[in-house]
Amino acid sequence: MHVSDGELKEFIIDSGLVAKKDLDAAADEAREKSKSIGEVLVSRGNISEDALRRIQAYVLGIPFVNLKEHHIPTEVLSLIPEPIARTHNIISYKKNEDSLEVAMLDVDDLASIDSVHKKTGLKILPRLTDTESIKSALIQYQKSLKDEFGDIISTEAGKISAVGEGNKDLSGDDLKKMAEDLPIVRIVDTLLRHAIVQGASDIHIEPMEAEVLVRYRIDGILHDAMTLPKTAAAGIVARIKVLSNLKLDEKRLPQDGRFKIETESERVSFRVSLMPTFYGEKTVMRLLRETGEGFTLEVLGLHGESMERIHKSLSETTGIVLISGPTGSGKTTTLYTMLDILNQPDVNISTIEDPIEYQIPRVNQTQVNPAIGFTFANGLRSLVRQDPDIIMVGEIRDGETASLAINAALTGHLVLSTIHTNSAAGAIPRLIDMGVEPFLIASTVRVVVGQRLVRRLCNNKEEYTLDATTRAKIASEADFDAAFNALKDEKLLNGGGINDLHFYRPVAEAENVDGYKSRIGIHEVLAVSPAIRDIILHSGTSDSLEDQARKEGMLTMLQDGLYKAARGITSIEEVLRTINE
Repeated sequence: MHVSDGELKEFIIDSGLVAKKDLDAAADEAREKSKSIGEVLVSRGNISEDALRRIQAYVLGIPFVNLKEHHIPTEVLSLIPEPIARTHNIISYKKNEDSLEVAMLDVDDLASIDSVHKKTGLKILPRLTDTESIKSALIQYQKSLKDEFGDIISTEAGKISAVGEGNKDLSGDDLKKMAEDLPIVRIVDTLLRHAIVQGASDIHIEPMEAEVLVRYRIDGILHDAMTLPKTAAAGIVARIKVLSNLKLDEKRLPQDGRFKIETESERVSFRVSLMPTFYGEKTVMRLLRETGEGFTLEVLGLHGESMERIHKSLSETTGIVLISGPTGSGKTTTLYTMLDILNQPDVNISTIEDPIEYQIPRVNQTQVNPAIGFTFANGLRSLVRQDPDIIMVGEIRDGETASLAINAALTGHLVLSTIHTNSAAGAIPRLIDMGVEPFLIASTVRVVVGQRLVRRLCNNKEEYTLDATTRAKIASEADFDAAFNALKDEKLLNGGGINDLHFYRPVAEAENVDGYKSRIGIHEVLAVSPAIRDIILHSGTSDSLEDQARKEGMLTMLQDGLYKAARGITSIEEVLRTINE
């Protein structure tokens, strides 16, 4: 089913949707570029994609459906799995006796129609819809899944026997039997899948005096997810130990493990940490999504001069690139993104990590094991004998590892690593504190990236402006000037001065009560210039290093946050919350 350019043009002329001169210009461009008039009109902004779909539906005689205010029954919605609906933009919304009406963005997608037909055994009746309708239906998926999970948790929790409650002397066989108990298996499976659906990065299962608290970390913020009866505690921990291949009868010492599960849409690895507490073992699981698309520096939030400095350092064949920041600031993701850029057929890349968080094709990844004496330092000492061009050290934690990394950089390797400091400039004094000579730091470190993660605003946000007085309470005039100049340099301003800058506040939505969804980095990139090198040689403080870097055009994390707030990516409140943590 296809609308010809002639039919489309005739309808638009009759309806008066587009001025004739614009339509003629679009027709000329369509002929020159061998495109359809519809594509050109959309690209020129004369009509929206959704308006074009409505026109096509009318001309072809296909019903157009609006799902935005339409509640779809769960049993009908679930006929098409959520990952399929999201990937192929197809929603089942009405089931008849022998047919199923589906809303689509592309009714010519015969493969999707055939797939749904085979799955349901029903005759498929395609209907056109718009992107907002698809989005609202996908939100309904999330709500119905949450309800389903809540029902399962409450139902299965009531079936758990009181065996093991308060009994710390259960044998391994008893615990294994509890781990295989059907209600426990269903509860743990539901907790894991619920966390994936919610987009959580961590799951905390915390035993308390009278209950078990489950919390999810979503976009960096911990949220209470549910409470379970105390009787479930031993069984849940036992089940997670079985999945992670850990010792069932060891409850006095911390344990670390790992396991994977697959959903219809992705494969997720869970990094497990168990820690004895007063009321039992606390479990924390980090979710590592393995099937997501690779990141780029732009997607991470880098831009302009900051990104150019990183690309320049990655083009070097020797030296050290450091990523600094506290735990949970996205250092590892940035490190892997850089490795992905460097991962070419003509180089040998080796890593030493604790733990290996993502598997990368063609990269030789090794995990440390301190229990048998295989530390970062020992691993790095062996790695340099493996003829690597590029070495990634998961973290520089001590003087020995720092010295070996410096030595590797001096002997013809590009070294990437992370270090725990609060700012990019703070990484240099930290290395000196570890015992590394300043002249070695000055000759090997190429760039230090400091970063934090801030939550992104949803599309529905409130615009406002700040006067000079309010700006002064938030940050210095120099900070706002730096953000304003960055916007100007990247041609993201439509004239006006700093007083005309617009900022944005979150607006609560049904699916996102706080008005935020997902996260992005704010960065400061300190390149080691001759002037910075001179300060390092004289054992300068982090303040003097940062002052010089700012003179050379470095945006601090606060300034980068203000830049992103002015672009509507995040809010000033979120930037200040993250910077001041």
